[in-house]
Amino acid sequence: MAGNSLITTVIKTSPESPREVLALSARRFPNHDALHVPLSACKHYSSQEITLSYGELERAISQATELWRQTGVTGRVALILENRPEFFIHWLALNALGISVIPINHEMPDAEIPYYLEHGEAIAVLTLESHRTRLVNVVDALTTAIPVITQEQIGALDLGDVAAMPDSQADVNRECALLYTSGSTGKPKGCLLNNDYFIQQGIWYQSLGGHIALREGCERLLTPLPLSHMNAMSVSTMAMFMTGGCLIQLDRFHPGTWWQSLRESKATALHYLGVLPAILLALPEDAQDDFSTQIRFGFGAGVNPAHHERFEKRFGFPLVEAWAMTECGAGGAIIASEDPRHVGSCCFGKPLPAVEWQLVDEHKQPVATGEPGELRVRARGTDTQKGYFSGYLKNPEATAEIWADGWLNTGDVVVELEDGNLAFVDRRKNIIRRSGENISALEIEAALGDHPAIKSAIATAVPDEMRGDEVALCVILNNSVDSSLETAQSIQKIALEKLVYFKAPGWILFAEALPVTPANKPKRADIKQFAKTRVANSDAYDLRAYKTRKKLT
Repeated sequence: MAGNSLITTVIKTSPESPREVLALSARRFPNHDALHVPLSACKHYSSQEITLSYGELERAISQATELWRQTGVTGRVALILENRPEFFIHWLALNALGISVIPINHEMPDAEIPYYLEHGEAIAVLTLESHRTRLVNVVDALTTAIPVITQEQIGALDLGDVAAMPDSQADVNRECALLYTSGSTGKPKGCLLNNDYFIQQGIWYQSLGGHIALREGCERLLTPLPLSHMNAMSVSTMAMFMTGGCLIQLDRFHPGTWWQSLRESKATALHYLGVLPAILLALPEDAQDDFSTQIRFGFGAGVNPAHHERFEKRFGFPLVEAWAMTECGAGGAIIASEDPRHVGSCCFGKPLPAVEWQLVDEHKQPVATGEPGELRVRARGTDTQKGYFSGYLKNPEATAEIWADGWLNTGDVVVELEDGNLAFVDRRKNIIRRSGENISALEIEAALGDHPAIKSAIATAVPDEMRGDEVALCVILNNSVDSSLETAQSIQKIALEKLVYFKAPGWILFAEALPVTPANKPKRADIKQFAKTRVANSDAYDLRAYKTRKKLT
C-alpha cells in the first residue's frame, strides 16, 4: 500500500535512494526551507519567488508518486523541465517507484534531442507547456511513439499494467538516472547512475572539512548550473537534501542580478564554473562587493589562475577548486578544501584516503613527482568502483576502455606538487572544456561533415580568458569556396541548427592543409597549437558573439 511504503521510507535511518534522503530530512527538518527559487530565476513563469519547505516538498513528491504509480510506468522517463521545482518533484517521485530519469537540456536544438530519447529508450517525456508543441513535433519523427506530457496530464497517461509494476522497494544498486556526457568518440555516452552514486555524493560532501565544512540544517547553497548535469543534480542537491540545507536553484547565471540574488536569498555558499568569476570580475566595482560576512565558500572548477586571487580579495570568500567527472562521482572526486590551496596554480587539492590514484604516461607507466601524467583513480578497498557510475549504456567496449587495468582512466593530465596536492595541466582526450561543458570535438566534426563548403575540418580548443576554452574549427575548404567571413558564418549557422549553442565553433580559421600522421590521421596536438597561434595573431574569424542562448519565454 502507498501509505505503508511512505512510512517505510520515512523511518529509515540509512537511506537507500535519493527519495529516502529527502524523506529523512523532511522528518527531521519539516519546516526548514528545502528549495528556493529567487524571483530573478522564475519571473518568466511566476509572479513571486518560490520556496518549498521540506514538509511541502515531501507532500508534493508523495502526491506525484501516486500519480505516476497509476500510469503503470516501468521504463525511463525523460525530464525536460528546465531548472524548476517540478524537476525535483518528479525525479524523486519516479525514484520512489524505482524508475530512472533522463534529464535533457531544453536548450538543445530539435536535431539533437531524438538521439537521447531513442538511445535512452525513453517511454515518455515530461515537459513544460511552453516546450510541449515543439517536442511533440520532435517525437513525431521517431520510429517509436513516445507520449509528450505536462504534469497536468500525468493522470491520463497509460503506460502499462499497474498490477505488473516491479517492486519499488529502494535498492542502492537500482538505476536512478541516465546522464549523457560528451565523450571523445563522437556521440554523447549515457552514464548509468544508480541510487548509491547519489547517496555517496551526499556523504562525500557532508564529510568534507576545512573551507567546505557544512553546518547541518544551516546552509543555503546557490547554484546556477543545469540540472541535466551531475554537478547540480547530484552534488549540490544531495549535499543540501542530506544535511537539511536549502538548495537555491537559479535558472541560469545572470551577471546583472547575481549578487542581488545571493543577498536576497541569504545564500551562505555557491557553486560556480570558471566563466562566472571572469564575468563577475569584469563588472564595475561596488562598495557592496565584500561578501565575507555572508558567503562561506564557492565550490567549483576551472577558475582562470589569473582571476583566482583577485576574486577572493575583491569579494571576500574562497573559491575552492575541485576535480571530478560524471563517471567517477564522489568515488574519485578531489577538492582543495584544506589549506594550502595554492591559489592561482590550477590546484584542486589532495585526494582523500578513500581514493587511490596515480599519474601515468602514455604507456600507462607511473611518472615522477613534478612530471605531468594522466590521472587514474579508483575507490580504495575491495569495491574499487564504489560511488562511480555503473557503466555506459549499450557500450561495454567504452566501459571496459575507461576502466582499463582496473583504474578509471580520466584522460586529464595532472601534476603532483611537492606537498602532494594535484594541479590540472591539460586534457588528452578530444574534449573541449568550455564554461564547464565537456564538448566532443568529434561530435562537432560529424555535425559539419556534410557542409558543402567543407572538404575537411578539425575541432579543437583555444584559450579563452572568460570561458577557459572556446571551440575553434580548423577548416580546409572545397575548391572554389572563398575563405571569407560569409563562409565562416554559414558554417557556424549550420552548427547552431544542429548542436546546442555552446558546442558551435566560436572561432573559424581556414587553412590549405592541416598536420597529419603518415596514416593521414590528424595530429590533434599540432592542430591545437596551430589554432592557438592563429587566434592569438587575429588570423581567424571571431564568431563568439553569435553563440547566444535562447531567451526563456
